[in-house]
Amino acid sequence: MDTFKTHCCFSIVFLVVCSAVLSLAYPQVQRHQFVIQETPVKRLCKTQNSITVNGMFPGPTLEVTNGDTIEVEVVNKARYNATIHWHGVRQMRTGWADGPEFVTQCPIRPGGSYTYRFTIQGQEGTLWWHAHSSWLRATVYGALIIRPREGEAYPFPKPKRETAIILGEWWNANPIDVVRGATRTGAAPNNSDAYTINGQPGDLYNCSSQDTTIVPIDVGETNLLRVINAALNQPLFFTVANHKLTVVGADASYTKPFTTSVIMLGPGQTTDVLIKGDQPPVRYYMAARAYQSAQNAPFDNTTTTAILEYKSAPCPAKKGINAPKPIMPPLPAYNDTNTVTAFSQSFRSLRKAEVPTDIDENLFFTVGLGLNNCPPNFPSSRCQGPNGTRFTASMNNVSFVFPQTISLLQAHQQGIPGVFTTDFPGTPPLQFDYTGNVSRSLYQPIPGTKLYKLKYGSRVQIVLQDTSIVTPENHPIHLHGYDFYIVAEGFGNFDPKTDTSKFNLIDPPLRNTAAVPVNGWAVIRFVADNPGVWIMHCHLDVHITWGLAMAFLVENGVGELQTLQAPPPDLPVC
Repeated sequence: MDTFKTHCCFSIVFLVVCSAVLSLAYPQVQRHQFVIQETPVKRLCKTQNSITVNGMFPGPTLEVTNGDTIEVEVVNKARYNATIHWHGVRQMRTGWADGPEFVTQCPIRPGGSYTYRFTIQGQEGTLWWHAHSSWLRATVYGALIIRPREGEAYPFPKPKRETAIILGEWWNANPIDVVRGATRTGAAPNNSDAYTINGQPGDLYNCSSQDTTIVPIDVGETNLLRVINAALNQPLFFTVANHKLTVVGADASYTKPFTTSVIMLGPGQTTDVLIKGDQPPVRYYMAARAYQSAQNAPFDNTTTTAILEYKSAPCPAKKGINAPKPIMPPLPAYNDTNTVTAFSQSFRSLRKAEVPTDIDENLFFTVGLGLNNCPPNFPSSRCQGPNGTRFTASMNNVSFVFPQTISLLQAHQQGIPGVFTTDFPGTPPLQFDYTGNVSRSLYQPIPGTKLYKLKYGSRVQIVLQDTSIVTPENHPIHLHGYDFYIVAEGFGNFDPKTDTSKFNLIDPPLRNTAAVPVNGWAVIRFVADNPGVWIMHCHLDVHITWGLAMAFLVENGVGELQTLQAPPPDLPVC
């Protein structure tokens, strides 16, 4: 009997160990539930009901392994329509899980639910997830960390610990009311009242010190900070007092390491940095504040902080009220484009890149703002933009209009006419001095729901050209469903005769969000190997609200592996 018992126990232990080893070695199916709900959140001395996921702000961090399949049931208990976008996930053939409202799905209505199902394929590093419906992503966001497969290692020394650093933006108001007010008046929306690190504004704001985010480190350690810019409308500088940051990845792609004292992230971008515990063991501020490239545009000029705390640092509580403040780092000037340029031009892919060289689709897209004349039937209260106008934005003079009764992907898949056209212009309808003194006659774009059709497998190059209409600005342009190589960037008007020689076709960085330089341009390349409808838009949410977006319709290729999957049965109905 005892022998049987021992043998039985051994078998059970062996099975448990085996299953544990197998679970590490093979891709997993991870299942989660996100409940979107109102939760009282107190910041800056004030409590307000914010939209959260599972009552958390920021929302839960998803930690997955390259190859895993993710199933997230999203239950909408809020009073607004909602969707979730898995920012930077390639979504190979699973466009139905991408998440942008009225692009790949109708929204999840209050009381409804939808399960996002997708597989992580060949990606490692830091991504994130966020709402993609109105301005819900002001508070509905979280980190998505993809680790290497079992038996594979980081291409840098394994860090002692890892910390997600999520930069955000906070309003002392309901963000949905803020954007609705701007849409009603035609003016720019109110600026945020604070920036946050992991949901906390930090020491420099009222009523915020005791909840300031603390990031631990120890002498001799090398730690990995996974920095995410989840702010709604603002590119941000980030730095740590007295410490160097070694950049090793961005947008879930590894980079050749380089060291810097400050990084800049446009909304949507992520940057992985190593930090060494090589300073005296006290407390140091981490700080983030605006990079503001738009001239004369008001912005939130406050600074958010967290504290890098050495474990052997004296405890401030024991030192009494006169405890020394953490050391504060210098930050670049708000308009320090030189620092931004030096940083962005330091990125290189870790290995030789597979950049498409023979180009099938050579596209040129202008990106920028505009002003619509006040419609005759509008009162002046609805035209509070500059000189009695309404703010707008466009790509190639088309201001994107989202459908309201069905998603673009459903209309495409079901062959429903009248929802969109496929005549988005591949070049600007009118050539002009894009970064010069632009005629006022070019300020008013044409509204439309226009897509650009790409054959499966076509090799695409896009010049993204900023314009000085209203004001030039650094625009973070995000392409859904794809990573792309940024082969060059520069200032002024792109000139194919002289600028093509600057292209890096050896080791350009692979990104999902490109920060197009203020009064300048960036050139991206990718292969259209993922069928579906994929929006490309400015990740300053005020700009997508105004129409700074377009979408690609990528046709199916040959066979099942080159064909969009069928829509899931629980896809929300409009």
